[in-house]
Amino acid sequence: MKNKKNIDKKISRRKFLKSMGVAGGTLALSGGTLLTSNKKTYAYENFAKNRSEVYGVLVDVTRCVGCRQCEKACNEWNKLPKPDKSFDDPSVFDKNRRPNEKAYTVVNKYDVNGQTIYRKIQCMHCNEPACASSCPIHAYSKTKEGVTYYNEDRCFGCRYCMTACPYYIPAYDYWSALEPKIIKCTFCYDRLKEGKRTACSEACPTGALTFGKRIDLIKIARERINKEPGKYIDHIYGENEVGGSSWMYISSVPFEKIGLPGDLPDNPLIEETMGFLSAVPIVLTVWPALFTAIYYSNIHRDKLDKNNEDDTTKGGK
Repeated sequence: MKNKKNIDKKISRRKFLKSMGVAGGTLALSGGTLLTSNKKTYAYENFAKNRSEVYGVLVDVTRCVGCRQCEKACNEWNKLPKPDKSFDDPSVFDKNRRPNEKAYTVVNKYDVNGQTIYRKIQCMHCNEPACASSCPIHAYSKTKEGVTYYNEDRCFGCRYCMTACPYYIPAYDYWSALEPKIIKCTFCYDRLKEGKRTACSEACPTGALTFGKRIDLIKIARERINKEPGKYIDHIYGENEVGGSSWMYISSVPFEKIGLPGDLPDNPLIEETMGFLSAVPIVLTVWPALFTAIYYSNIHRDKLDKNNEDDTTKGGK
């Protein structure tokens, strides 16, 4: 009973040393340098086999009018806190916003060469996500639908994913200091599993958000660009950037003018950093994070085991 009461404060010495022994053995085999995986890591090795079944959303910024119905639908479906300003308050466009603990997605306004452009911002759900590659305890994974899934029960708050993301999307809920939690779009994974489209795309009244299979969306985007070459930039943003993503954009203005990084490589970021990572001495990069990761991952595992035990006990009464 005493050990169960102290479960949130410590883990057993035997379990910790066992974990460190396994990790140490693995690292010793690496010759003292950081082991790197090939591009098909745990996060997306199964996902990579089902690319034709991956879902996505095509965002046509020329059709977005800044109504923010997508924000409202996301807020209501995910039962998020009420926003500081109502969804029909245009003053939110006075400054650029980022997703946070109250919003998985936001719409910003941009003035580009006399044009008023609105762009929806959310997790891009990359095909080969840097956030997953950077996470030391596998709190991220890829689903067959294309969702970059975040498991908050595994997270211990290192925030490496925030640094790794090329789109600066993951946000941190600083109000939950004792329960570390990253905030990001879920791609309405619960809806996708039921055969429904995302709440935001369902709510969009102008057709700015088109939901469907990713391979079909690329064809739709290419058809629109070819049909009206004077209207669109000849590029589908997200088709190839850092390995591609489920969320893609077409636009009448350069993408960097509406807040999207314009210098991203086509290769996944993990491939771009392999050479560097393999040469970095392990003592400078891995050990501090490794000790912390193992410590907190064991705490989370013990919590889950305890919760399962409690549920079993309740069920048996």
